[in-house]
Amino acid sequence: MATDDTRGVRQWYERELGWATACGRPDGPTVELLTGLRFDVLELPAEAGSAVLRRVPRTGPVALDGLRMRFLVAAGSAEQLPELLDWLEWSGVALDLVALGPGDRMPAPRPAGSRAAAGSGPQPVWLRPPEPGCEVEPTLPAAALGGAPGGHGGDSECAPDLVRLVGAAATECHRARLLSASRAQAFAFSYASRISAGTRPRSLTL
Repeated sequence: MATDDTRGVRQWYERELGWATACGRPDGPTVELLTGLRFDVLELPAEAGSAVLRRVPRTGPVALDGLRMRFLVAAGSAEQLPELLDWLEWSGVALDLVALGPGDRMPAPRPAGSRAAAGSGPQPVWLRPPEPGCEVEPTLPAAALGGAPGGHGGDSECAPDLVRLVGAAATECHRARLLSASRAQAFAFSYASRISAGTRPRSLTL
């Protein structure tokens, strides 16, 4: 059963932004936003997303949810992602870059200024929030008219470049993956060195 808090969040998104919402799962977020209708989403690790924000100052709304970051992009972008990655020569490279489109959902961050219900736990938040009462879609990163890679969105005065965003996201996802592998390798080497020297790590001596 929807609580007053849940209804309030849903009404804010539906009335202020015109976005479709749904009640979340019992063990998940209380409110979710339906993707593929007014916008799609690029989801990536928060570490990579933070680097993207530094590289790309103009984006659409951006949300942080724990260790994941979500960039809102123009509807239809999820379908274009494989082609864009191929054009940018990232095809076949393992990237923790996920596109959410028709039929998918994302947890709804709480509107700015609202308070989470007691005991609700960690909540996703807007890092770059949508502006209530304004058309968000024209400002979302989009590919060129006609779907050609490398251009700007339908309104070049407002819409950021989807290709630039995807390129930065792929680069930072790959960088984060290499750094993670490097840290794991360094830890394994240190652990093996201690064992061979007869010094057990402190965590194993407690």
